[in-house]
Amino acid sequence: MTKALTAPGVPPPGSTPAIPPPGSPAARRPTRSPRRRRATRAALALALLAPSIVLYAVFVFYPLLRQIYLSFFETPPFPGEPKHYVGFSQISSVLSSHDFLNSLGVTLLFVLYTVPLGLVLGLLLAVLAHQQLAGIRIYRTIFSSTVATSVAVASVIFFTLLNPQIGLFSYWFGTTGQLSVLDDPRWALLAVSAVTVWQNLGLSFIVMSAGLQAVPDELLEASRVDGARAWARLRHVILPMLSPTLFFAVVVGSILSLEAFGQIDILTQGGPLQHTNVLVYAIYNEVFSVDDQGRAAVMTVALFVITLVFTLIQIRLLERRVTYER
Repeated sequence: MTKALTAPGVPPPGSTPAIPPPGSPAARRPTRSPRRRRATRAALALALLAPSIVLYAVFVFYPLLRQIYLSFFETPPFPGEPKHYVGFSQISSVLSSHDFLNSLGVTLLFVLYTVPLGLVLGLLLAVLAHQQLAGIRIYRTIFSSTVATSVAVASVIFFTLLNPQIGLFSYWFGTTGQLSVLDDPRWALLAVSAVTVWQNLGLSFIVMSAGLQAVPDELLEASRVDGARAWARLRHVILPMLSPTLFFAVVVGSILSLEAFGQIDILTQGGPLQHTNVLVYAIYNEVFSVDDQGRAAVMTVALFVITLVFTLIQIRLLERRVTYER
């Protein structure tokens, strides 16, 4: 019979592994306990997370705690004077003031104008670009191009287009030389919202397109065979499969709208008559124009709480309608 060839140090198949004799190096090698292994893994995880923890502590947690601390102190009218501890009286006065309530209402309107419209337009463009047509890649590039446009660039572009003297929109609508929509209290917030929707449309289109890639083509083909029209396929096939993507887009889009600042600063500076004075821009004015850090701290903490509560409500209400089955 032919003797089976095995690697050096490896026992042949079917044989019993050799037990190291007592006192040998292999027998003296210590075995780590499960508790020690868990401690080692925890130490490794903490070492890997340490840079992120430091960054968050310096740029997120410390500023938040600092703002909470400053909200209890009143800023003196003259520089160089010490701050006065006023407790909750300043918080109650700021939160009940007309300026704060007006900024809160403007902010909620801004979210209402931008998030649903941007979501619907991004979804429609993604559905159109999902078709297998000649030259569709060109349209996908055009639809997603605004994602490379910063808030400052988009605001300057629309500021020029809406200019009452040289703006192209003024020429098209025959309003050259008249009051600009950015200076009209009735249309200023809508104009800024339109700029925001256009600037965020590329991101919304990319997110929706990525979600459509996960929709099985077999389901769409089966719905076509069953005679379902485009609206029926969108309502009963595409939207249920896109529910996780829609959930993500609503939550992230709402947070971005609550934190909007750049387009307000470039286009309207909170005017006219504070009709575009969102909370972030109101905080900016309190710090750099009024120089009242106490009131600004109260509004900052309020914005954080509003964003947190608004996000939790969305998660609570929308997550029930999300299906993750494929």
